Amino acid sequence: MNDAIKHGEVEVNGVRLHYAEQGEGPLVLLLHGFPESWYSWRHQFAPLAEAGYRVVAPDQRGYARSEQPERIDAYTLLHLVGDVTALIAALGEEKAVVVGHDWGAPVAWAAAALRPDLVRGVAGLSVPPLPAGPGALSAARENFGEGFYQIYFQEPGRADAELAADVKSSLRRILCGIQPDGEPRPWIVPEGKKLLDTVPEPESLPDWLTDEDLDVFAADYARHGEHAFTGGLNWYRNIDRNSELMTAFVGQRIDVPALYVVGERDLVNAMIAPEAVQYLLTNLTPRLHRYVRLPETGHWTQQERPAEVTEALLDFLAHLDK
Repeated sequence: MNDAIKHGEVEVNGVRLHYAEQGEGPLVLLLHGFPESWYSWRHQFAPLAEAGYRVVAPDQRGYARSEQPERIDAYTLLHLVGDVTALIAALGEEKAVVVGHDWGAPVAWAAAALRPDLVRGVAGLSVPPLPAGPGALSAARENFGEGFYQIYFQEPGRADAELAADVKSSLRRILCGIQPDGEPRPWIVPEGKKLLDTVPEPESLPDWLTDEDLDVFAADYARHGEHAFTGGLNWYRNIDRNSELMTAFVGQRIDVPALYVVGERDLVNAMIAPEAVQYLLTNLTPRLHRYVRLPETGHWTQQERPAEVTEALLDFLAHLDK
């Protein structure tokens, strides 16, 4: 564990958020995805701080050490962007570079699109910028069927109970098992099966994940008891609501410098073809600095390839500061 990392709490928009912090200088916010936490960025704190940046990674609303609002509709994309903008102010800053992985990426992209006055640069890991518009879940059903994990997550309480029954085992299975052979494919739950039936216990851990890492993740998630994963799952339960709320921003481009990093083996590649990603980047990020595809890398980008991700981030930050 990095002893230089400090921990704090702040209330934003009526929700108490925990955050981890290291360094001084221009603010860089690191936003995790599902099922992750501030600890997902453990490898990025020291090198970014040593390069002269104030690095802050919050547990986003509903996750780990942060507060978990009860209402499902308290987890819309606009709430999450609101948390980012309020966090920047609460930290005493005027601007930030916002970096997001997995679900954190849509939050980062949206924050950059909606508040370019606050976001001076944006980086997305795994998930590219996606156009605003209706029908996201309908499209997922049509493309991947009722067993698609995002559809499976829609029923309140179902996945929550399965995952909370053994927090550490659930985290280990998901982090190691959604791509057991490294091939990008959508996460599908066959009819009659449960979510965890699709991700059996691994025989061993990959070289980028230790049992001690899992202990940190699990201890933070376990604070919410039977609702250990409910906050994160509620993000998925707002996908259609997000589509409705964001219709006013159809065609909105991201007019700040941008970076996109994805693993060549990321399961996102099975849901969004590389040529479609290129189209999205070309049309939505006119100030794209780099599009980085990391070989032999799956979904957990900054954990699997910390050196390469950190190098890409430092290059991007240096570009911003010229």
